[in-house]
Amino acid sequence: MTYRYKVAVVFLLGFFIDCVNIFMSAVALPSIAAHWQVSSASVAWVANAYILGLTLVIPISTWLAGRFGSREILSASMLLFSGAALLCGLADDFRWLVFWRLVQGMAGGLLIPLGQALTFNLFQGPQRARISTLIMAVALLAPALSPTLGGAIVDHSSWRWVFFASLPLSLLAALLSWRWVRSERTAHPARPDLRGLLLVSASLGSLLLGMSLYGSGYPAYQALLCLAAGLLLAALYRRHCQACPQPIVDLHLLKNPRLGLSVGIYHAIPGIFTGVNLLSLFFLQDSLHLSAQHSGMFMLLYAAGALLAMLACGRYYHRIGAPRLFAIALVLHSAGIATLCWVNATSDLPLIMLAYLLMGLGGGAGANTAQTTALLDFSGSDTHKASVIWNINRQLAFSLGAALLLMLYNLLLRYLDALAAYHLTLLLAALAGLLPLPALGRLTPQKASHAQLDR
Repeated sequence: MTYRYKVAVVFLLGFFIDCVNIFMSAVALPSIAAHWQVSSASVAWVANAYILGLTLVIPISTWLAGRFGSREILSASMLLFSGAALLCGLADDFRWLVFWRLVQGMAGGLLIPLGQALTFNLFQGPQRARISTLIMAVALLAPALSPTLGGAIVDHSSWRWVFFASLPLSLLAALLSWRWVRSERTAHPARPDLRGLLLVSASLGSLLLGMSLYGSGYPAYQALLCLAAGLLLAALYRRHCQACPQPIVDLHLLKNPRLGLSVGIYHAIPGIFTGVNLLSLFFLQDSLHLSAQHSGMFMLLYAAGALLAMLACGRYYHRIGAPRLFAIALVLHSAGIATLCWVNATSDLPLIMLAYLLMGLGGGAGANTAQTTALLDFSGSDTHKASVIWNINRQLAFSLGAALLLMLYNLLLRYLDALAAYHLTLLLAALAGLLPLPALGRLTPQKASHAQLDR
């Protein structure tokens, strides 16, 4: 196996672990909430803490690799990830579980952007489309296998084993990183933008906390203060980014139309789906009384649809072009969400199956096209910077999507019964998923962009 494929294997294994960690833990959230008698908004912090940990570390992963070496950082990240997963499973208090999820996110935040940047710099031009297809294949296997496996673990053992289950793979990733990746360091790596890192992390934390508090029984002014603080900190970071020569997250790169639009698409499709799936898991387990394993099995249909879409996108990406593929993806995904609005009882299981299949088709097409499109125009150090933005956004989309839809659902529960609130939240999610459609005209023809890239 050549060196570039060894690096790709390490990255893909780490990416698989990250995806499994998100989807397997999601199916256990109703059981975790019941175990500690916490609300759905509170238990969402099991996921939110992981996202915050990623946000803290992703921007400085490149600097750490330059300072201590790529091999050392990749190996250490997976060892720390393993230790945090063990302590998540052993946690005897909900607050400790949230804390160790924060640490686990910090560990995962070291491997993903660094591994992606190393891989994309080794696969140039049209080869990036091929490696993007492999990345999306991994992103397909994780949602397909982990919810069903996680549900079986929860039903027949304990939610704690959901965290223990990732240990063998994370330890294997640590070993392969040490044996296969070269220890490349930078002579004098530039000091990271710590002020920017603090502003970004505080902004995200305030926004997530505000959405979690709003509509969950807490005084409205507390939630609004958190949301206002988050927006203010975001504005301060934008101003800081304009003056800083090496910002921790280079927002200037978002002026690239392919990266900017791909970022938005990820919020509209995978981000919204994360919130829809989380709401559906609570609905299926608490209202329709399905087991965790059975509720997780609908992701197999999602994966089947995503597989078909991914294969089609890999074959026709250059022929059809990103704008048309994005449009198809957005419409299919929103149609799947809207289908869930007709679900009222266990007799409507065929509608749930159709909904997850449609969401899978749209999700596979949208995520695969976005992954291929986002970093097409970048090379060298710009790939690292764009990879930081892309990976922060990927995780941020998951967290904001879940927090936003839970907030809407909890607000609607004040005026509607649970079923009506569930349906209206899904309808709003379906409409929100179509918002990027008018922006698709910003993309240049794909053939022209590839010709420019090849030159």
